[in-house]
Amino acid sequence: MAIDLVTQYQGLVDEKFSAESKRSLVTNKDYKWTGAHSIKIYKVSTAKMNDYGRNGGSNRYGTPEDLDATTEEMVLKKDRSFTFVLDKLDQDETGLALAAGTALERQIREKVIPEVDTYTYNVMAGGAGFKPDALKLTADNIYKQIITASKYLDDSEVPETERCIIVTPDTYLIMKESKDIVLNTEVGADMRLKGVIGNLDGCNVIKIPSIRLPKNFGFMMCHKIATTAPLKLENYKAHEDAPGYSGTLVEGRICYDAFVLENKKTGIYYQAQPKV
Repeated sequence: MAIDLVTQYQGLVDEKFSAESKRSLVTNKDYKWTGAHSIKIYKVSTAKMNDYGRNGGSNRYGTPEDLDATTEEMVLKKDRSFTFVLDKLDQDETGLALAAGTALERQIREKVIPEVDTYTYNVMAGGAGFKPDALKLTADNIYKQIITASKYLDDSEVPETERCIIVTPDTYLIMKESKDIVLNTEVGADMRLKGVIGNLDGCNVIKIPSIRLPKNFGFMMCHKIATTAPLKLENYKAHEDAPGYSGTLVEGRICYDAFVLENKKTGIYYQAQPKV
């Protein structure tokens, strides 16, 4: 890695812009992975409703049914790592711009978070319960598509609270140009800090950089109960003057994954656009 040696250090570093993760708004961590690399979830069926037979003898409640109990196994697949060295002389001659803590924070913000986000959003889109044919979104049709998505979630009895609409900057611009959409931008400061930019028909609108979303992404309406996104391990450490190095050796490891639950996949509606 090339290091620019400074003659007059200004105390500033030209870092890449990096959006904070909004993953927690659209996923859950309802399942515990402590001590396990995989977990199984029971999916239990239900019995039909019957007319009560007042004169039905021993079968007044109907004929008993056997309930099926199948399992859905979730195995963590993403075990990722990174490492880099901060030479002691380079740290000194860059005015500590390469200090371990600062470099690690930059690595997490610019590499780790974008990777986890991109993976999660792709899993959600791929596992969505509703995936209509690709459609080019315009200012004239986007509101109809959004209320269609809302109808599908309504018919699937997905909770109305905490629903979100994920959009790209381009889709957001189309929404702003639509005469049918009145976006409520008066959201609470706490929600705005989390990444919510507005509210439409009870759904929080979240704008995500296109680079973190699937290609030809239009929009996705979802509820966090549909997707669980565990982070089983986040381990970051620095070694001063490790054998063979003069400086700081930084290592990081993160074990994560994302799963759309089979019985709750109807809580995700993904509208793609045609391939360009």
